[in-house]
Amino acid sequence: MILFPAIDLKDGRCVRLKRGAMDSATVFNDDPAAQAGAFADAGFRWLHCVDLNGAFAGRSVNADAIKAIRAAVDLPIQLGGGLRDMKGIEFWLEAGINRVILGTVALTDPKLVKEAARAFPGRIVVGADARHGRIATRGWADTTDLTPAELGEHFEGAGVAAILFTDVDRDGLLEGVNVRATVALARAVSIPVIASGGVSGMADIEALVAAREPNIEGVVIGRALYDGRIDAEAALATAG
Repeated sequence: MILFPAIDLKDGRCVRLKRGAMDSATVFNDDPAAQAGAFADAGFRWLHCVDLNGAFAGRSVNADAIKAIRAAVDLPIQLGGGLRDMKGIEFWLEAGINRVILGTVALTDPKLVKEAARAFPGRIVVGADARHGRIATRGWADTTDLTPAELGEHFEGAGVAAILFTDVDRDGLLEGVNVRATVALARAVSIPVIASGGVSGMADIEALVAAREPNIEGVVIGRALYDGRIDAEAALATAG
C-alpha cells in the first residue's frame, strides 16, 4: 500500500485545513519544496499535492510552489486543485507532474475526464470528495446527491488510474480514516482507490492493511505526519 504524504498549498505555504475550510488553515512549513525534500528523505515513494487556492479559483494559483516542489525531488507527484480544462491538465503533465486529480470536473464535465484518461493513460485520478456520504465539489463548498460509488461507476473502463476518496467530514481532524466507506468503495468499483481524510495515527494504517482489500492502492497522510503522530519509518514498514 502506497503512503502519500500530503502537501496542501495555500498562499504559497504548506498548510492543513479542517473539513476543507480555508479559514481553518494551520501553516506547517513556509517552504513547500523543503517539505517535499523532507518527505523524500524519510523514504516516501510518492507525493500528494493540492493547490487549495486553485480549488476555489478554478485554476492553478500556487504554480510557483508546485514547480519548486517538482524541481526539489525525484519522487512521482500527483496534483489536484483547480484543474478543470484540458489546457491545465496538459500543462502540468508536460511540466513533470506524474498524475493529476480531477474532482469538480469529474461531476460537471465527465467527458473531459474520459478524454484526458484516453490521452494520458494511467495519469488521471478522479477525486471523490464526500461530505455526509455525498460528493462535494468546488473546493468542497458545494454538495451533490451523488455517492462516491455512483461517481466511480461513471468512469469504469475509462482508463483512469485511481479514485481518490476523501471523507471531508474527517479531513484534518485526526478522527480516524473511514475504513468502512473506503473498503465499500473499493469493492464497488474496479478502479483502484486511495483513502484520504482523518488519518490520525498508526492504527489507521494498520486498519487499512488489515482490511486486506487489494483494490485499495494507498492512503494520503497529512496532519498526523506534520504533528508527529505518525512516524514515517514505522508507517512505511507497516504499509509494506
